[in-house]
Amino acid sequence: MAGDYTIWHNPRCSTSRFVLEALRRGGIEPVVRDYQKDPPSADELRAVLAAMDGTPRDLLRRKGDLYLEMGLDDPGLTDEQLLNVLSSHPQLIERPLVIAPMGTVLCRPKDRVFDLLPQSQTT
Repeated sequence: MAGDYTIWHNPRCSTSRFVLEALRRGGIEPVVRDYQKDPPSADELRAVLAAMDGTPRDLLRRKGDLYLEMGLDDPGLTDEQLLNVLSSHPQLIERPLVIAPMGTVLCRPKDRVFDLLPQSQTT
């Protein structure tokens, strides 16, 4: 199943490490994208959001000083503005995000990863 799954991963994040390990224990070796070293473009973010029927705010990490320093709590910011911020400041992307054959899921809480595993792997 390599290549069928991709995880946008931050190796310093315990939730991201948990999700990656759960995929591997489920027999899935995903493509691992360190999204901070290889940030997604605004177009890639649009595609991911379309696949998860989400908005840029769904991917916005609200923890940390940068969120407030950049005024990202302003409800007047447009989706395009937020997409540009996310692509230029990948540390503001919430993680881990898993792109799988059955859908794209932000694995917060981390147990959401189990919805992506083949049924025989979760029982």
